[in-house]
Amino acid sequence: MKPTLSLALFGAILFTLSACGGKPTPSATTGKPSLATFKVTQTDMPWQQNWDGTVEAVHSTVLTAQTNARVLDLPHDVGDNVPAGAVLVRFTDVEQKSAARAARAQIAAARATYVNAQAEFQRIDRIFAKGLVARAQLDSARAQRDAALAALKAAQANARSASQTAAYTVVRAPYAGVITQRYVHVGEAVTGPPFAQKLIGFAALKDLRVDVNVPQSMASAIRKYGKASVLTVAGDTTIGATRVTVFPYADPATHTFRVRVWLPSGVTGLRPGEVARVAFVTGSRPRLLIPESALYRHGELLGVYVVHGDTVSLRLVRLGHRFGNRVEVIAGLDAGERVVQNPLQAIAWLSGRKARAEHAAGQGG
Repeated sequence: MKPTLSLALFGAILFTLSACGGKPTPSATTGKPSLATFKVTQTDMPWQQNWDGTVEAVHSTVLTAQTNARVLDLPHDVGDNVPAGAVLVRFTDVEQKSAARAARAQIAAARATYVNAQAEFQRIDRIFAKGLVARAQLDSARAQRDAALAALKAAQANARSASQTAAYTVVRAPYAGVITQRYVHVGEAVTGPPFAQKLIGFAALKDLRVDVNVPQSMASAIRKYGKASVLTVAGDTTIGATRVTVFPYADPATHTFRVRVWLPSGVTGLRPGEVARVAFVTGSRPRLLIPESALYRHGELLGVYVVHGDTVSLRLVRLGHRFGNRVEVIAGLDAGERVVQNPLQAIAWLSGRKARAEHAAGQGG
């Protein structure tokens, strides 16, 4: 719950404040305050520079036709999310299945020929062992057996090819993803290799990366630190990169280096093709950091309660970058000052001291 002040107390506090970043006159209180505080110190933190990049899918492809056929069915449309193995395109398959059946029949015929040739060779071999036939007849039987075996293997290979061609009449998703483009329509004739026709554009949204072009003057620093974070389109989430890849060459036309920022698997809030802001670590610098919980908010005003000796005063501050649950103070505080951890406790302490002072003044009168 955000702390609030009464109009009278808030007016009194504003009276003591200078402009943003200035230091107010201490409150008129006596006695050392019993408040939990922390000392403001400088901490070396990463220095970042931002560039815009384009989000892209790590796994993205265009599926093409691998056989000549006519489109029979397109179960899904552009934008549909489909699981791995889902049917994306179904072709007519009369010719392909007929070719597969013919190939299987050729295997049966070749096998029968081979069995007969093998039996004949074994018969001639037994007779040759008794010296009743010439070696030429044995060699001829062996050659016929080997030729029949080769024909069987060729038929089997042809059957595998025909079966694969028949399988090409059903195009399936290679992985879970979304359809990004559809190049054909139902009833359209398509051609396979060597001039394979485009069918479906497909991309996986699970694994994403951001492609950025950076000035050549910053490429070495980005390569050295190898750290980056990406701000989502909504601007409310920062995603840390798992890996930063700086290409080893520059674009001769723009003199920029291409950098790929790899994101954790399964991130949300980003889509391929979008523009995303990438913050690269290019060095470090000292910063004044305080816990966000120590901030006092009143409308658009931001401040902290500072303890000086036996006085407590509200100090307006100007903030910079956020680092987890800590924020950078770029104006209004100096290193070494002590800040109250809980602003509600500071307000309660000031209110109590004021009430006791008024009570004491009334009794003295």
